Amino acid sequence: MKRSILISLALASTMFLASCATSNTSTAPAPAGQAAATYAVFADDGVAILGADPVAYFTVGEYTPGSGEFTYEWEGALWQFASAENRDLFAANPEDYAPQYGGFCAYAVSQGNTAPIEPTAWKIVDGKLYLNFNDKIQKRWAKDIPGYIAQADENWPGVLAN
Repeated sequence: MKRSILISLALASTMFLASCATSNTSTAPAPAGQAAATYAVFADDGVAILGADPVAYFTVGEYTPGSGEFTYEWEGALWQFASAENRDLFAANPEDYAPQYGGFCAYAVSQGNTAPIEPTAWKIVDGKLYLNFNDKIQKRWAKDIPGYIAQADENWPGVLAN
């Protein structure tokens, strides 16, 4: 029985670490005359934060899928929105709506790693959006949000080199 638990734990750890290694960071050179991209973004196939509308977390208070109809290119990734209004709000002030740590898992960044996110695992703290790997990790992160944010702030963006 103990051996099967250890094997299960080892497999789960391996899967988590593998997902960290397959996270995509999307940055691109800026067009001539503009500053280079300074914000690393979690993107899958070039789409930021799995297509979630980052503005809706603030305006609707819940995860809302974006649409290919309403998009905005920022920091080398394509951001999707549920409406033209949300797209325009983001375009006017992307830093106000973009998730912390480029949309990578906030808990993972606090631990010195990067990991993908599940857009339903989120929280706004002090006007900033934080995303996490899944609901289980979100619950772990919720046990010491200020501590994990402080540690993640210390680790970011250095974790991108890991």
